[in-house]
Amino acid sequence: MSARRRHWSAATAAGLLVAAFAASARLALALPAAETPGDEHKGKDLSDLQHAIDARRERLQSFERREHGLLETLEGIDRAASDLSQKVSGAEERAREARQALELAEQVARAAADRQAITRRAMTARVVALYKAGAVGPVRAIFTASGPRELLARVYALQSLLERDAALVARYRREGERLARAREAALAAAAERDRAAVRLAAGSRELGLELASKQDLLRQVRTDRDREQAAIQELQAAAQALESTLDGLRAGGTAPLPSRVPSVPFASLRGRLPAPVAAPLVQRFGRVVDAEFRTETFHKGVDFAAQLGQPVHAVADGEVRYAGWFRGYGKLVIVDHGEQYFTVAGHLDEIRVQVGDALRAGDVIGTAGETGSLGGALLYFEIRRGSEALDPGEWLTP
Repeated sequence: MSARRRHWSAATAAGLLVAAFAASARLALALPAAETPGDEHKGKDLSDLQHAIDARRERLQSFERREHGLLETLEGIDRAASDLSQKVSGAEERAREARQALELAEQVARAAADRQAITRRAMTARVVALYKAGAVGPVRAIFTASGPRELLARVYALQSLLERDAALVARYRREGERLARAREAALAAAAERDRAAVRLAAGSRELGLELASKQDLLRQVRTDRDREQAAIQELQAAAQALESTLDGLRAGGTAPLPSRVPSVPFASLRGRLPAPVAAPLVQRFGRVVDAEFRTETFHKGVDFAAQLGQPVHAVADGEVRYAGWFRGYGKLVIVDHGEQYFTVAGHLDEIRVQVGDALRAGDVIGTAGETGSLGGALLYFEIRRGSEALDPGEWLTP
């Protein structure tokens, strides 16, 4: 190739560089607009909320028509409230995750914008340099070479500049794409945050209405003597059902596995058992008249004034024989301690064990709550030997 052809090729390349540089800069600056994602879950959330409202209304209407008893209606409310509570917890977790995702996306977008700004400044400096050099600047540099060696060196230098400028343009494009993706991610995270907030508010509102309906129901019972008498009979039937369940567990029980043999015989722990929950005792064992409901019953256990969510512990080694809902007692756990000794924990908010679990004294079996309770949050606790209900006050550490 002749020297003149090389000169004109270099000049042409420089001109193309300026044109390509300007076009690339304009292209990189024209970032795509991100669209806010649609709320595809909105319909389902509204449907679930309406279903919960309809179910609550039907429970209360059935009670008004006397189609369902107090304990059955209360259990329906408690089950619905428990499900709603789990949904609210899930919504809180999703809202927290969405907020974190938004913060991360915004951080990535800021970092991408900072990197792009640095590249933009470098590109601006190159554009200024090219402008000052003019369209014939590279040609002048080549024509003024003193000899072939210097000419070749200047051509190589010009080629290196072209490659650097091309890399700069490519980098700016990549950073623009990253920034656009980060902005889209931030918009999506913001939309999910808003959806989670709506779900959380709706679930919390419906949970509050369920709990309020329970209080309304209890007020009806207090002011209706017939309802009150029916409640007494239902409570007695619930106690008999629990006793029958314990009889069945005792009769159908098998010898514990060697690994599940209590390290200390339960009978030797009389007067030394730790309390199942760190709360004061508010209702003792024996015959009582409920001040609120004016019902006379024989209390076969004790009540602890536990706060909602307090951990409830196994008082001794044993095996879980029952863990689930039990009408009149809400969420209930029965632990077999061997030699026909059982302990019962009722009105739990959460159950954290399963049937067949081997327990050691102090293990958490659940949390205190008010499921099935007619008097708010508390823990109901029984000790049984055979069919005999024992006074826990004689077994618990003073």
